[in-house]
Amino acid sequence: MVELRDLSNAVKFLAADAVGKANSGHPGMPLGTSDIATVLFHKFLKFDAKNPKWFDRDRFVLSAGHGSALLYSLLYLSGYDDATIDDLKNFRQLGSKMAGHPEYGHLSGVENTSGPLGQGVAMATGMALSEAMLNARFGSDLVNHYTYVICGDGCLMEGISEEAISVAGHLKLNKLILMWDNNQITIDGKTSITTTTDQIARFKANNWNTIEVDDGHDFDKIEEAIEKARKSDKPTFIAFKTIIGHGAPNKQGSHKTHGSPLGDEEILAMRKALNWNCGEFVIPDDILKAWRDNGVKSSSVREAYEAKANENKEFLDVVNNKFLKAGWNNKLNEAKAKWLSEKPKVATRKASQMVLEQIVPEIPSLIGGSADLTASNLTKVCDMKDVNTSDYIGRYINYGIREHSMTAIMNGIILHGGFIPYAGGFFVFSDYMRPAIRLAALMQIRSIYVLTHDSIGVGEDGPTHQPIEHLASFRAMPNVLVFRPCDLIETAECWELAVVNEKRPSILALSRQNLPTLRTSVDKNMAALGGYVISPEKDKRKATIIATGSEVEIAIQAQKHLAEKGIDVAVVSMPCCELFDSQTRKYQEEVLGNAPRIGVEAAIKYGWEKYIGNGEFVGMNSFGASGPAEKLYQHFNITALAVVDAVLKSI
Repeated sequence: MVELRDLSNAVKFLAADAVGKANSGHPGMPLGTSDIATVLFHKFLKFDAKNPKWFDRDRFVLSAGHGSALLYSLLYLSGYDDATIDDLKNFRQLGSKMAGHPEYGHLSGVENTSGPLGQGVAMATGMALSEAMLNARFGSDLVNHYTYVICGDGCLMEGISEEAISVAGHLKLNKLILMWDNNQITIDGKTSITTTTDQIARFKANNWNTIEVDDGHDFDKIEEAIEKARKSDKPTFIAFKTIIGHGAPNKQGSHKTHGSPLGDEEILAMRKALNWNCGEFVIPDDILKAWRDNGVKSSSVREAYEAKANENKEFLDVVNNKFLKAGWNNKLNEAKAKWLSEKPKVATRKASQMVLEQIVPEIPSLIGGSADLTASNLTKVCDMKDVNTSDYIGRYINYGIREHSMTAIMNGIILHGGFIPYAGGFFVFSDYMRPAIRLAALMQIRSIYVLTHDSIGVGEDGPTHQPIEHLASFRAMPNVLVFRPCDLIETAECWELAVVNEKRPSILALSRQNLPTLRTSVDKNMAALGGYVISPEKDKRKATIIATGSEVEIAIQAQKHLAEKGIDVAVVSMPCCELFDSQTRKYQEEVLGNAPRIGVEAAIKYGWEKYIGNGEFVGMNSFGASGPAEKLYQHFNITALAVVDAVLKSI
């Protein structure tokens, strides 16, 4: 009979061999947690390796992503079709599906991209929250699964973990089980050189159930702890005392096993110590069969589940990401026509709220939130109910002042499936959000960020709250759509684009100050072109003024001043550089023209060179200042007259 120890040793040796062959990787964590993972996969985890996208499967998140060899070994042993022994032999090599850290979308069974430590803890919180919200909507027959996480010391040291566990504890996400690889080792040595945190006390303070296991290599104790965790009415933190590099006789317990291969001699010694009489990447038939049988043990459960799920079309649409029904934007289109005739003067943050009032009722899976800035971001509409422990069916999440975890939790909600999340914050605080936005872009998932107070137009709060370099920095990030609309109509168009773009996260950078309606037509979504001529020349173009957001109004004012001087110019609105860059060269040239080009944006010039060449730029070259918005624009010389002077200088 195959014992759990044999099953765990298979994980150990595959991980050690993969790291050894690559001569790169982190063997200590896979060896130290293989016993926990083996018990989890064989005793508890509900999954079907032959149907890896089964919606009611348990989610397994490896937050300590440097231990990727653990996950890859588990997937191969369990029989995932796209996880082969050749892939393990190609670990960490160029083009390999088994990369240095797990990457979502490259391999079945990898639930998220986990590289930056702590992000996995927050994404798992989002997955557990999504499960609770869907369970409230559809019941336990269709949604009833756990989210299990293995994390390390580094995950718990990162600040994002504090934010995430606070959210999870507050919302009592009892289907979330966090298993800590408590080996007391990091890259530099023992954790005692950097921390004396009592993690048990910390989690208890955050309303978690806590369990301590003094031997994370005792299979009975591991099973008992997980079984107890599954019965809790709170999220559970299990502190497993483990030995890093467990099984390597000369190096276990040392930080030397953390990020370096064990070496041929140590692997050979480990084979002798564990009585493993097999060569590299070889698993005995009986052990492999036991793993493969386990990989499909839930197939009958899955089949029964799918029979029930197939009877509920609404549920199938939700879990298959069919969120947008035909005509979902009909009311928005009607509203755009109305707004065009009325021409209101509103801040684009208010415009965003007006758009949400039209689309939230039409997209039941669109859920909102804010980092304690709802009244400023204007992200709550249509009497959206709050998500809380007495009503998970709500559609608005109060994330608190936790931008780091808010953004990562949104990623987890998307990865779990069932919702399109959007959430608000101040644009300047996107600095806190950046790691999770980057992961959203890397994973190619639809997450929408309503980031208001987008320039020196913030005014009196001063330079700490005035984003200057943020537009340029996010435009530099691959696969992110950065929208900066100039009025209500463009805001509506940008929202439409953010909602339909399934493979890219979107940033809506929105103004605090009121802006006039500048558009003259709603026949076509012009923002979809990225940039377009919003106010054309009358005869022969002498210059092109390119602006975004609140500065488009300034550009059009300058155009009028120049017309009085007999100088004919065109004004281009550029709500999304990324979409403009994707247009044909012919279209780009038609829009930008051959005349001198002037850029106008209340931000730094960086990145504008590709549109204006050596042309003039009216914008910022320093941090902002505290004062009324209109006076700041004058102080920094971002005015219509400054644009006129730039045009005159150019021609």
